Amino acid sequence: MFGTAIIVFREVLEASIIIGIIAAATRNIAGSRLWLVAGLLAGLSGAGMVAVFTDVIGALASGLGQEIMNASVLGIAVLMLAWHNIWMSSHGAALAANARSAGCEIRDGRRACSVLFLIVGLAVLREGSETVLFLYGIAASESGGRSSMMVGGLIGMSLGIAVGYTIYAGLLRVSLRWFFSTTSVLVLMLAAGMASQAAHFLIQADLLPGLAAPLWDTSSALPQNGLPGMLLHSLIGYDARPAGMQLVFFVAVLLAITLGMKWAARSQRVTAQS
Repeated sequence: MFGTAIIVFREVLEASIIIGIIAAATRNIAGSRLWLVAGLLAGLSGAGMVAVFTDVIGALASGLGQEIMNASVLGIAVLMLAWHNIWMSSHGAALAANARSAGCEIRDGRRACSVLFLIVGLAVLREGSETVLFLYGIAASESGGRSSMMVGGLIGMSLGIAVGYTIYAGLLRVSLRWFFSTTSVLVLMLAAGMASQAAHFLIQADLLPGLAAPLWDTSSALPQNGLPGMLLHSLIGYDARPAGMQLVFFVAVLLAITLGMKWAARSQRVTAQS
């Protein structure tokens, strides 16, 4: 039961943190909640399909099907988060100006909401599918104990949702003056962390070189299976023993999105002045 609770808590925590940050960052975009819920349901449906085809996925690419799938999902999520942050850089001022208006409508708002559907759906799909495959492994290696697995799963899910909601509620208390900057930084770190995790899966699948693995080892000072390590892993892709390629992916995505945000903000200012 304890092992199941830890696994479910870790996966639900990662998804709930992503959903909480995105929900807070888009709280003033009309229709965003509907798209978030739709993405959540789509992700759960996808995870259900993974559960049905667990044996097939596990056998793909000589047993590396899950790693390749995770890397692909993470890559798409990074692109969506990058688009979201760059879009917010050019429209954040309009959102802030209309933050107290119940029907905030700005240019391209509907398109932004459709991206939320993909971000949330992919997050839930990845974490849900990982949960399914992990629990499948536990069930296959242990005899009986289905009721204890169910109880452990419910405990882990409840704790993960509670931590994610706490982060969401905390973001809502941030002063509007700093709100968009805070959420932009969090989304930026999420994207860079996901890129690092994608590199980790590609290295596991022998599709990328590790480049001096590991670069360092902080597993004794900050274990990845502890609560602080789990939170950092969810927020910035923390790895206690990262490979050099993971750092390359992290920094590259960090720089690419930051430059994209600066370009979008500058273009918006030029347009407003003309």
